[in-house]
Amino acid sequence: MKVPPAAAPTPPPGRPKAGSAPLGGSDPQSGGAWGQHFNWPVRVYWEDTDAGGIVFYANYLKFFERARTEWLRGLGIQQQGLREKLGGMFVVTDTQVRYLRPARLDDLLLVTARVLEVGKASLTIRQTALLKAQQDGEAGSLLCEGSIRIGWVNTAAMRPQRIPAEVLDVIQAPAPNT
Repeated sequence: MKVPPAAAPTPPPGRPKAGSAPLGGSDPQSGGAWGQHFNWPVRVYWEDTDAGGIVFYANYLKFFERARTEWLRGLGIQQQGLREKLGGMFVVTDTQVRYLRPARLDDLLLVTARVLEVGKASLTIRQTALLKAQQDGEAGSLLCEGSIRIGWVNTAAMRPQRIPAEVLDVIQAPAPNT
């Protein structure tokens, strides 16, 4: 007996229809360098939700981590390479997060990262999670926002150190003209 394919679920009102996430992650026009927004798409899966069917609050921090990692990767900074070549890494030292609206199963989010402050041993990054707009040109609905401070530490001693100049040079480089 042949089983017909299940019909695609209809999203709740005001939610975009599930579709494929953009390949490659960040919009190439978003830059990712100092002062520029970096955008990373995230699809909400079952594992991201709680018993109420909404994204579990701590998972926004995971989404923010992924966006920061991809932002650095987009700048040519590999996390493993930092450890191997420079003997250091970034660790989260402070978070401040505000939850405004819930995300739900199958929602497509746009998670952003933008450097707010550069210190000698730390960076402060503003991050948001937006419900991806249904049409190009529309603004997405803000779901969650936060300020994340990451500090540079020596991996052997796990003690704070100055961020290496070669890392800061890349992070602080002006965005390319488009």
